[in-house]
Amino acid sequence: MLAGLPVVAFAQQAAAGKAASPITMTQAVESSLKNYPSIRVSQEEMNAAAAAIQLARTAYLPKADALAQMNRATRNNVFGLLFPQSVIPSMSGPVIGSNNLGSVWGSAVGVLVTWEPFDFGLRESNVDVAKAAKTHSEAVVKRTQFDVAVAAADAYVTLVAAEETVRAAQGGVDQAEATVKVTDAQVNAELRPGADQSRAEAELAAARTELIQAQQAVSIAKATLAQFTGGEPSQMMVESGRLVQLPPVAAPAALNPAANPIALEQNAVVEQARAQLRLLERSYFPRFYLQGAAYGRGTGAELDGGRLDGLNGLAPNVQDYALGFTVTFPILDLPAIHAKEAQQSATIRAQNAKAEQIAVDLRAQWNRALAALDGARRVTENTQVQVAAAKAATQQATARYEAGLGTIDQVAEAQRLLTQADIDDALARLSVWRGLLAIATAAGDLRPFLVEAGRTGVHQ
Repeated sequence: MLAGLPVVAFAQQAAAGKAASPITMTQAVESSLKNYPSIRVSQEEMNAAAAAIQLARTAYLPKADALAQMNRATRNNVFGLLFPQSVIPSMSGPVIGSNNLGSVWGSAVGVLVTWEPFDFGLRESNVDVAKAAKTHSEAVVKRTQFDVAVAAADAYVTLVAAEETVRAAQGGVDQAEATVKVTDAQVNAELRPGADQSRAEAELAAARTELIQAQQAVSIAKATLAQFTGGEPSQMMVESGRLVQLPPVAAPAALNPAANPIALEQNAVVEQARAQLRLLERSYFPRFYLQGAAYGRGTGAELDGGRLDGLNGLAPNVQDYALGFTVTFPILDLPAIHAKEAQQSATIRAQNAKAEQIAVDLRAQWNRALAALDGARRVTENTQVQVAAAKAATQQATARYEAGLGTIDQVAEAQRLLTQADIDDALARLSVWRGLLAIATAAGDLRPFLVEAGRTGVHQ
């Protein structure tokens, strides 16, 4: 999505105390991809999914279990049946007719090797499920990267917009200060009443308040951008570059919803659900196990009820081995497996429907972005006229006031209109860029937008 773009280390430079330099939007996006924690979370989840594939493949290997034990126990044995359980220790040997608490040593050591020569595709299906989970995790990583990149680009544009607002507000303060000087001279010359000076100072205070609010917005925007890039807000500087100019008019490429990372992630979810269904379909088959065992036993008990003295029984003194073939089949699991298959089939249909909904939503997002871009371009055409007219009105109102033909109210109103027109014009141009960003977001590829935004140099 963003491969090959340069990675910067401005955050490290700031931490080392070096002078911070302006960053481009591309650099901000790359830094967010490098530093934002949610991406690392997704990447580690993908690593876990990759390890799960290796775990599933180990099912093809033979299983070997080893055992060694020593015990001191009584040797009383009885006929009878016990259902399978894990509480009462098992005992081998004949019933010797004794019932006393005398104990003897016993020992055992052995190994059991089990291998499943064929399984009707069950182990392969388990591996396929693990692979589908890894593919899903990879799609989650790409979608997370894309979301973070979009958020970083949007934060960058927001910061540029806030700085342009500061620039326009500073122009309003400069105009108000100039008006205060003119009014002060007129009042001192007794050509204007003192109320004019008060009004001019009030307008200056209002302009300064607007400037402070704009500066506050810049600080907030820097904090938001620093959240993604990992830099310090106080040292965050951006290159406005192309963003303060109108981008060229060009028809956007046709939308392919399937290429969007959100759609790719959902497709991976569907494939993972299908892999799980195939696994269920391989569950109702016999399981065949080839087994081999070798073991030794030792005991201090004799057939006549006697007990051997000393350490007899601590070491195995009787050896055995066995080879066998075991078949297991879950006969009564069929209804449960059918229910699970029906449940999984419904899940697949639901995920397919969600994929279709994502495609519809992306198409609607694309159409809204096109409409917003078209509206923003038309607004910029009007704001240029608005700025030109506001400048002329301000010049005329100021000239009339200095000539004694106009009032301070007319000057103040003209200056407010000019300041607002400058702000509206700057934000209108940035709205065009926001429209292009929205189109790139719907398309699922930020590269054309980043290339276009960084095509020119630093704006002075």
